[in-house]
Amino acid sequence: MSFNERLAERFERIAKILELLEEDKFRVNAHARAARTVEAQPIDLSTIAGDRKALTAIDGIGPKIADKIAEYASSGRIAELAELEERVPPGLLRIMEIPGLGPKTVAMMWKQAKVETLDDLKRIIDDGTILTLPRMGEKSVEKIRKSMAFVAEGTRRLELGIAMPLAELIVAEALRWPGVERAAFAGSLRRGKETIGDIDILVATSDMAGASERFTKLPGVMQILSSGEGKSSVRMRASADLGRWAADAAGPTVQVDLRVIPLDRWGAAMMYFTGSKEHNIRLRERALKRGMTLTEWGLFPNDDDPTPPHKRGIRPIASKTEEEVFAALELVEVPPEIREDRGEIALAEAEFARDKERAIPRLIEVGDIKAELHAHTTASDGKLSIVQLAGEAKRRGFHTITVTDHSKSSAVAGGLSPERLVEHINAIHSARKDVKGIAILAGSEVDILADGSLDYEDELLAKLDVVVASPHASLLQDPDTATRRLVRAIEHPMVHILGHPTGRLLNRRPGLEPNMQAIFRAAREHNVALEINAHWLRLDLRDVHVKGAVEAGCLIAIDCDVHDPSDFDNLRYGVVTARRGWATPEVCVNAWDAPRLQGWLKGKR
Repeated sequence: MSFNERLAERFERIAKILELLEEDKFRVNAHARAARTVEAQPIDLSTIAGDRKALTAIDGIGPKIADKIAEYASSGRIAELAELEERVPPGLLRIMEIPGLGPKTVAMMWKQAKVETLDDLKRIIDDGTILTLPRMGEKSVEKIRKSMAFVAEGTRRLELGIAMPLAELIVAEALRWPGVERAAFAGSLRRGKETIGDIDILVATSDMAGASERFTKLPGVMQILSSGEGKSSVRMRASADLGRWAADAAGPTVQVDLRVIPLDRWGAAMMYFTGSKEHNIRLRERALKRGMTLTEWGLFPNDDDPTPPHKRGIRPIASKTEEEVFAALELVEVPPEIREDRGEIALAEAEFARDKERAIPRLIEVGDIKAELHAHTTASDGKLSIVQLAGEAKRRGFHTITVTDHSKSSAVAGGLSPERLVEHINAIHSARKDVKGIAILAGSEVDILADGSLDYEDELLAKLDVVVASPHASLLQDPDTATRRLVRAIEHPMVHILGHPTGRLLNRRPGLEPNMQAIFRAAREHNVALEINAHWLRLDLRDVHVKGAVEAGCLIAIDCDVHDPSDFDNLRYGVVTARRGWATPEVCVNAWDAPRLQGWLKGKR
């Protein structure tokens, strides 16, 4: 876990404890925002922890938060957190993870029923004490009981590559229901976050009751958490058969929420349920400044009546489409992937004011990608021959495919000895005669050894069209060592791409934690592309690092790391990660036309 991630966890913990103690909301929000801000930074904040001015220049970090960052960097602790932890039982934070139990309810249970652990909560449920507490009826208790079972099971955030196919199956099924006019997924999944906590499905239909009933009977539903005309929630099990690094045999579980809405409120609802929370807050503030109020039901005139306008029959100013709602707020529509309150609203305002002259960059799309520069064949651990790989890439509309089988140190992956690599290069050249209409390049995914040297001698590397240098072993190195290692590889004159730079696997291993600013500087100076490995268990570079790389002027490569034909389908996950990092086609070498790509590759020779 990186310094930023550890720090974000501590700020989030402070916010939760402050909520439990019912402290000032400003303090709660300040620490919650600090957690989000810190985690989203592309630079390691420990490198500037001693520079108070540099820290406070970051939106979301004030002087007090900056002092705590400096304190944590120098001592490994935050005194305020230690003091707060002494005031509450540690088990209460675990209880707050149970869906439906907010800080006020947990605090009430603690103070009135002496609930300090999950066992305590189970006790007051079993003996009926919980029913004597305020706002606790039979239905509420049953929901808590069911949710506890899944918390005890240790459910985790679901990877994008498991959550999105499941959501798409649900949407496809919903569109077949009688009376359904529109269906889509929203939430953090629509924004393309690498992992998600739950899945939000929106359906527009006149048959609200029918939609809810059909939803609760979908295949894979393990448990009905709630059921109503407007909202229903279920626990579903996802397929485990989704990639080379499969999930547990039984498959992970996830909560899926259905929202049923009128078609004429679709746009407002999609905006609201897509989020992010921070983005939505900015939009609501903007609406209020213009004498309007923004809800999931639409954008309405603000008349200060406490009863929601849609319940009073007030017609919205805008609600049918997202574009319409954004326009009424004097904004161009913001792509979902960047709705994170990281400057997108200011750009949307500027673009609207300039009468559509582009301010928000044209983010990269799947259709822009025309080259795969990281792929494996049966020569190492792939399932396709050279000809089969090239044929599949051609079928998908690519102008270039690069064969990059593993180098000698990756013995477990069938890495090629120098002698085998020479033979393999000849075989790649020969395959060009068998598959016309696509450039087939000879490359290698060369291991970056622990000291930063490469796995082949320069004389052999010079025979390759493309060198993808990747770390596969020694992934527990300290940050300084990892930084020196990767920078040395980048500085090698024959390296084109730094493959999956940290080596992480989501929910499985953290990988290296280098100083990414140093990586960005070296990559820009040496004209090396930083790879977004598109496999949904890697997504490495991660989104915040993509944004940092783009801002630093680096080149990006989006590669599927193909081992199997289905790996090409992971391209969308790499692209959505690039979009979250504000990447454009211009900075992505895979989006360049063939002559430009060839020119860049040959420039390293």
